Amino acid sequence: MKRSLWAEEVRALLFTLPAMVPLALFWFYPLGYIIYLSFTEWDFMSPDKLFVGLQNYRDLFADPSFYQSLRVTALFCAGSVVPVVVLGLGLALLLNRNMKGGAVYRMLMFSPWVTPTVAVSIVWSWIFEPEVGLANTLLKAFGLEGVRWLEDPNWALVGILLVTVWKSAGWGMIFYLVALRNVPAELLQAAALDGANRWRKFWNVTLPLISPTTFFLVVVQLIQALQAYDQINVLTQGGPAGSTRTLLYLYYQSAFDAFQIGQASSVAITLIIGCVGLSLLSFWVGRRTVHYSS
Repeated sequence: MKRSLWAEEVRALLFTLPAMVPLALFWFYPLGYIIYLSFTEWDFMSPDKLFVGLQNYRDLFADPSFYQSLRVTALFCAGSVVPVVVLGLGLALLLNRNMKGGAVYRMLMFSPWVTPTVAVSIVWSWIFEPEVGLANTLLKAFGLEGVRWLEDPNWALVGILLVTVWKSAGWGMIFYLVALRNVPAELLQAAALDGANRWRKFWNVTLPLISPTTFFLVVVQLIQALQAYDQINVLTQGGPAGSTRTLLYLYYQSAFDAFQIGQASSVAITLIIGCVGLSLLSFWVGRRTVHYSS
């Protein structure tokens, strides 16, 4: 009995080995190495790495730019996750009808998501151009004053968020379309027989049933927001005055501009811990929400 159980464990290990090898090479080893680097002082070129213990973390938590980047990251996450989820649901509700040309509209709404972020950001840099850009042209057409979208610290993050939400809203729409079509028609009919209007049916029937999709979109979009880099690098390079510098971009500047690898590694570890913490919190909230709705 013990021999057969041991044979089953060995067989299971052999089946998982092809997946574990690349996982160890490209995830566990780099993670362990960057943890080690976060306790060292290294400039990317010196053959020796000076062990400094927790000094990089002390310097990081005493640096005002870290807290500014943390604030920008929090604003960017909130300003991108919520609009993407809300707009994705709104677009799905509009296009979840048998309407002429619905497939074309869905394709147009989803096309920004499959377009490379760098290409999208370049186009939006032309739109945000202060003098002849489309954004200020539209504002002036309505009698409003133009905005220096990417040069004003008060507006630069708004510009980055507009690009991010415009690109991702169609992605959220696709998931909600699938979720809406999986809502049982019998429940909606039963609610209508009980006298529920369209809003009541949506609030009491549809919304709870699509809550797993909402939870999934929040978690994935939150992770994507924490990893946002391309649009920031193309449009603002973290400026002006650090107003669009997220933690990930702070890591990039510390590593590849200042060549402070130990300091950059401490930023990366802090970001990883934040991602794990936010994911666990989202899973906890999601489980409670799904349990409550069921």
